[in-house]
Amino acid sequence: MKTLTLQSLVPMASPAVSPDSSSSDNLSPDELELLAKLEEQNRLLEADSKSLRSVNGSRRNSSGSLVSSSSASSNLSHLEEDTWILWGRLINEWEEVRKKKEKLLRELIRKGIPHHFRGIVWQLLCNATDMPMKNQYSELLKMTSPCEKLIRRDIARTYPEHEFFKGQDSLGQEVLFNVMKAYSLVDREVGYCQGSAFIVGLLLMQMPEEEAFCVFVRLMQEYRLRELFKPSMAELGLCIYQFEYLIQDQLPELNVHFRSQSFHTSMYASSWFLTIFLTTFSLPLATRIFDIFMYEGLEVVFRIGIAILQFNQVELMQLDMEGMSQHFQKVIPQQFDSCPDKLILKAYQVKYNPKKMKKLEKEYTTIKNKEMEEQIEIKRLRTENRLLKQRIETLEKESAALADRLIQGQVTRAQEAEENYIIKRELAVAKQQFNTASEKLEQAQSTIQELKELRCEHRHKEEYVMELEQSRLREAEALTALKEMQDKVLEMEKRNNLLPDENNIVRLQEELKALKLREAEAVTSMKELHQQVKDLDEHWQRHLARTGGRWKDSPKKNATHELHNELMTVRFSEAQAQAELRELRHRVLELETQNQVNSSLLNRTEQACTGLQDKLQYVTAQNKGLQTQLSETRRKQAEVDCKREEGRIQGQLNNSDSNQIIRELKDQITELKTEQLGLNRAWYRESPESHIVSLSTANTQ
Repeated sequence: MKTLTLQSLVPMASPAVSPDSSSSDNLSPDELELLAKLEEQNRLLEADSKSLRSVNGSRRNSSGSLVSSSSASSNLSHLEEDTWILWGRLINEWEEVRKKKEKLLRELIRKGIPHHFRGIVWQLLCNATDMPMKNQYSELLKMTSPCEKLIRRDIARTYPEHEFFKGQDSLGQEVLFNVMKAYSLVDREVGYCQGSAFIVGLLLMQMPEEEAFCVFVRLMQEYRLRELFKPSMAELGLCIYQFEYLIQDQLPELNVHFRSQSFHTSMYASSWFLTIFLTTFSLPLATRIFDIFMYEGLEVVFRIGIAILQFNQVELMQLDMEGMSQHFQKVIPQQFDSCPDKLILKAYQVKYNPKKMKKLEKEYTTIKNKEMEEQIEIKRLRTENRLLKQRIETLEKESAALADRLIQGQVTRAQEAEENYIIKRELAVAKQQFNTASEKLEQAQSTIQELKELRCEHRHKEEYVMELEQSRLREAEALTALKEMQDKVLEMEKRNNLLPDENNIVRLQEELKALKLREAEAVTSMKELHQQVKDLDEHWQRHLARTGGRWKDSPKKNATHELHNELMTVRFSEAQAQAELRELRHRVLELETQNQVNSSLLNRTEQACTGLQDKLQYVTAQNKGLQTQLSETRRKQAEVDCKREEGRIQGQLNNSDSNQIIRELKDQITELKTEQLGLNRAWYRESPESHIVSLSTANTQ
């Protein structure tokens, strides 16, 4: 029997499994004997379980089956006693065994730790026997955790069929809640993760809650579980990456099939790493895998996972994605219940290179760092793009406001042009009235001439008096018309004074020369009028001297003399009216000159307005160009997002191009703002000349 057991132990320590336990020659004879006994115990246990199942399944109990079961039971009792002695000695001499008999301990753990020793052996394996945190457990239970609601919600879904956890508010659920709550207070970064409850539940099946808490803390700290259960789950991504490499290296055909069906590794392997197969296999098999995990760490998860795929490769190759998902959920969990050693033996025939796994870890870290940098760069570009959009919207609003102001200015110019047209029409009426008054004055002069002729011809007195009264009436009307024209002229002067002055000195000098010439002509005409008035006055004085002694004549002669006197008065008034008429003509000339100056101002203002309109068109064209560049920037940004995974160099080039385009957009936006400010200042500076522009427009019409 020893020979058989040694042969059965050889595959467990084959070179493909582990170099440290390469052959059974490295073990002492006593150790080999112990291993043989364990092998025999396992074989008898399997045989006994099969015989018991056959006995319970049959309705008739044969004498042979009873004999075989009784003999197996007796053999099992001896082997169990030997196993108890062996593991008791290992626990009592743990430090020495851990240092000097590591190979024996590894083989024993792979065979399975006895149930009664499992709790203490797990604590010894993870060095959780004398943790100071054990004394803090009772204090942690008195505190309140922010994760209590989540823990309460998930407790009922943890081992729902197990007697220890079955039923609401059972002892198992209560101690499970206590351990999970205590750890969420110790490690607030991790807090609570759903998969960790299955690991804690398995620990509580083997040991009290204080010891289970210490072992769970040690597992989280020393067995990479804390990184697996962090909110980011970065360690889970690394494990999936390494596991995919193992599938690609050892099962290439299955890997191709998975990829063709879009069946991702995380769809079936995430729970393997998070719960160490506790939610995949039955509890006895999962507990044996957890024994090995306590000694060897996550390596056993990779080995068991590849072994599962190797056993099921043929079936999986024939299924689609939905079929493979059903196979992982329903077939694999019960596949190894009757032969767990077969799975473990296959797992330690899997090629596992720790150095290669370390290299893959570095590659994964490099990839994640690169993705993080790209995400940071993309976030920065999106922020800059959003700021550029906001600035463009602001510029569009400012452009719209400027356009509104320009339109308002054009409306104001139209209103002023209308007012100018009204003034021009009133000026035309005033000129017409002036012409009418001039005609009336000419008629008065002709009347005076007729009176002179009547005086020479000595016409009848009554006709002379009537004509004299008519001439007086005409004179009164002429004076009234003159007064109205003077009022009109004063009003026009006031309006002309409101118009802005021109700074063009050369033009003003020429206009001043023309004005002086006209003024000289007016002064000459005024001198002539004064001379005429003087002549009339001398004539009047001579007439008075000549007729001074005749006042005592008859009443008829006195009346004739009075008519002569009134005629001289009328002539004198006529001379004064002519003088005033000359002054009015002089004033009209001045107004016409001023009108010409204003017309030139209006022409120059129109030219300035044309220049402003050209600038506005240029700004509009620039705005359209900026919008075109913005759309080009968005297109390039989309290309960067689509091609960011094609390579580090190409991504950096795209990013540098987008940065250069963004800087150019910023410079162009700054120039556009400067030009808009210049247009605003020009508009405010030239707005007083809008009245002149409207006058020139009216003159042109």
